[in-house]
Amino acid sequence: MDHIPERLFAASLSLLVAGGVSAQTFPTKPLRIITADTGSTNDLVARLIGQGLTGNLGQQVIVENRGGASGLIAAQVLAKSPPDGHTLLLYSSALWIGPLLQDLSANPIRDFAPITLAASSPNLLAVHPSLPVKSVKELVALAKRRPGELNYGSSSLGSSNHLGAELFKSMAKVNIVRVNYKGGGGALSALMAGEVQLMFVTSGLVSSHLKAGRLRALGICSLEPSTLYPGMPTVAASGLPGFESGSIYGTFAPPKTPEALVNRLNQEIVRSISQPEIKERFFNIGVEGIGNSTAQFAASIKSDIAGMTRLIQEAGIRIQ
Repeated sequence: MDHIPERLFAASLSLLVAGGVSAQTFPTKPLRIITADTGSTNDLVARLIGQGLTGNLGQQVIVENRGGASGLIAAQVLAKSPPDGHTLLLYSSALWIGPLLQDLSANPIRDFAPITLAASSPNLLAVHPSLPVKSVKELVALAKRRPGELNYGSSSLGSSNHLGAELFKSMAKVNIVRVNYKGGGGALSALMAGEVQLMFVTSGLVSSHLKAGRLRALGICSLEPSTLYPGMPTVAASGLPGFESGSIYGTFAPPKTPEALVNRLNQEIVRSISQPEIKERFFNIGVEGIGNSTAQFAASIKSDIAGMTRLIQEAGIRIQ
């Protein structure tokens, strides 16, 4: 301490105090959560978190939908936002997986401040009811009899519905064709309309459509049976051992957001996710609320990138 100039020490201390006061007095105005398209699971998770934050903080939370380009559009909005904690980003793993498929030198989350891993959700392998299959094995057999004739719907490059289908193609050794849509909601609408025959869709988006008979689920894409869909077989146990596909949803603050403010945001978002009514609503849309530390979230991103890099290389997945 004796070697630190007195004015420099005082300035550093004042910054720390200012950061603490900022975190304590936050928020001073409505919050904004940037996310993907309206109706997507990103959107639903963001709105539930926003509901919890509104109750906890007493400020309105506005969800702003900026889908497309594997989350890069939403990421650009966050990057230009002031680091005052009032603008956040909630997006699925497509945000950090998409660039792996495009050889981008830019990492959209490199400079962002990770807050927490908010939720996770396994995919379902769903087909249009007109498709004459009622199991994963029957689908694989049909796809082998009709190579290149079956289409799957997907949203952005690197999304779980895209990578899930490509992994399925690789493991089952079938040729099915990708049809790209602007967002997950658009791809799901195309599936129900019969424009595509199958989709690896986020489980939270299809429950009502399954009950109404608009879609048929062949299996869930978790490694083990899921409490979200009791009794539904896993794709892994239906002839493709080790098959897994799903999404995780994380929250970020802009670059250079003070650590004290990030910690405050972490506490408030985790508290929102932990509320019984919010947890129940997560479950009802096929999503499991998580809420962990900033360090744990950063580590999970690093692990996910490493695992998906191996998958992309081993499966030979390329941009179409």
